[in-house]
Amino acid sequence: MIAAKVAAKVAGPDAVNAAHRPIMGSEDFAFMLKAKPGNYIFIGNGAGEAPNGSGVCMVHNPRYEFNDEILSIGATYWVELVKEFLPAA
Repeated sequence: MIAAKVAAKVAGPDAVNAAHRPIMGSEDFAFMLKAKPGNYIFIGNGAGEAPNGSGVCMVHNPRYEFNDEILSIGATYWVELVKEFLPAA
């Protein structure tokens, strides 16, 4: 739950769902987790236009557009996560 704690620190506790139901993604990330513990995080890019009318356009879709306004939130998350794991200098 370290990653969720850091995400809550960056985005606020109401913006973090640490109890998200498991999903069956087909990423190669599972192979990395065999070697080292870790987790997957969804940054919350926002809703887009989906052809199925759901209002959410997932990645690997020609209509997907990354929300550049969240780059600083994502970068801050990774910096804070590293600071959580590394000892203070």
